[in-house]
Amino acid sequence: MINKDIHRNSCMKDNETDESASNRQMFSRIARRYDLINRIISLGFDVGWRRRMAEAIQAPPDARILDLATGTGDVALAIVKQYPDANVVGIDVCEDMMVIGREKVARKGFASRIELKKGNAQHLEFEDKSFDAATCAFGIRNVADRGKALRELLRVMKPGGRVAIIEPSKPRNALFMHIFNFYFNNVVLLIGGRMAHRNAYKYLVDSVENFPDPDEFCQELRQAGFNPVSCRSMTGGVATLYIAQAP
Repeated sequence: MINKDIHRNSCMKDNETDESASNRQMFSRIARRYDLINRIISLGFDVGWRRRMAEAIQAPPDARILDLATGTGDVALAIVKQYPDANVVGIDVCEDMMVIGREKVARKGFASRIELKKGNAQHLEFEDKSFDAATCAFGIRNVADRGKALRELLRVMKPGGRVAIIEPSKPRNALFMHIFNFYFNNVVLLIGGRMAHRNAYKYLVDSVENFPDPDEFCQELRQAGFNPVSCRSMTGGVATLYIAQAP
């Protein structure tokens, strides 16, 4: 759930903007503590969120599933546990995150069913209609051109395939919003700053603030060509699960 800035042109890859290069460098910097910090700042709720996302894609038998912004592979692992005959391809711009993910996948015995590879959500190197379902947890807000990434995602989906996306969101209940704002703007920054890098978690706070509200993001999914589209509030609204289907 994060990202920010460090190197620049010398670190950039093909089709990579200054912003995406900065994001990749930031994730590299916090990779080793990423899982632990996420568990702490989400109070452990992220585990259940990923499980609900895996359930939401309703993958068919022998499904091939794409996981965007796969990071250290937690979503990919949730998927193969939920669907014993599924195979997952996870892509991410940050190789350091995926090194940890591959170690984790191998340790848990899923190396034959999960492939983690370098990839850019705005330029998916897959054929049209090549996946039965797709997921993206806490990553779509980090993409420079979100509309382009969503159109690319639609392109690689088979007709009827479901996409599930999770992003942080702001609670609508006034009291819960007050608590959420205090926690997010103070506790998260304190924990992230002590355990990793404060700028990374300042980015997290800012990116949640700038991300569209659930109704607006649902409209972005529709504009990209998905239909139907729906969303589900989780844990009092601190996260939202978006479900979109390829026509």
